[in-house]
Amino acid sequence: MKLVDTHTHLYLEEFNTDRDEVIKTALDAGVTAMLLPNIDSSTIKAMEALSGQFPENCFAMMGLHPTSVKENYESELATVEQKLSSTQYIAVGEIGIDLYWDKTYHDQQLDAFRSQLKMAKKYKLPVSIHTRDSFHEVYPIVKEELTDDLKGVFHCFLGTDEEAKKIMNLGFLMGVGGVITFKNSNIGDVIKTIPNKYLVFETDAPYLTPAPFRGKRNQSAYIPYILEKTASLKNISPETLAAITTENAVNLFQIKMNYNG
Repeated sequence: MKLVDTHTHLYLEEFNTDRDEVIKTALDAGVTAMLLPNIDSSTIKAMEALSGQFPENCFAMMGLHPTSVKENYESELATVEQKLSSTQYIAVGEIGIDLYWDKTYHDQQLDAFRSQLKMAKKYKLPVSIHTRDSFHEVYPIVKEELTDDLKGVFHCFLGTDEEAKKIMNLGFLMGVGGVITFKNSNIGDVIKTIPNKYLVFETDAPYLTPAPFRGKRNQSAYIPYILEKTASLKNISPETLAAITTENAVNLFQIKMNYNG
């Protein structure tokens, strides 16, 4: 099986002591492609260094994370625009709205999100969308901006059946991560009803570590645990689900899979 981790922050300092080993472990686990969403201008150098070191396996996105939207967000957006115009990326991300941690910059988050959706359409790139406590804010904006040039994934989908239907009506995909393995999570009840063509897998490493590794640092090598749990819920073989979700990711992000490991 060849798998894709569609959302992993392997360039962060949590991996500074063993990053090469983490990549090798992921490759050994069949996770051939690892997609790297950016956070803000402070993370670009490390992210691009990683994608440069592993060009056949690590693929960079460009975007401003909603929790990094502060007073200087317009300057940060200018950096995103400049990078998109001069460098090849697979997507605009991680973008969206986050109302869990801090609502201080609510209006600025709305503006930054819409601006980056417009950039995605301009450069004909998919988007990776963050929606923590904000689906009711994100969805209308995506719907308003929707054109044939706008597509993407709702990263870390933890929503309801109704929200899943709204996402599918947009033609967007949903990212399934480690939360599906948590004993106290009911997201599996929603995920098992979603057609497989709308799903991709992700870790959001180093966060949201799946069972049986909860409490430890997450990493891309744990994608098979997310796959196994999802396949079990859907009563489908892991091999079949892996093939479908990998094809979904390849088609959305237009990445070239390295089938030699």
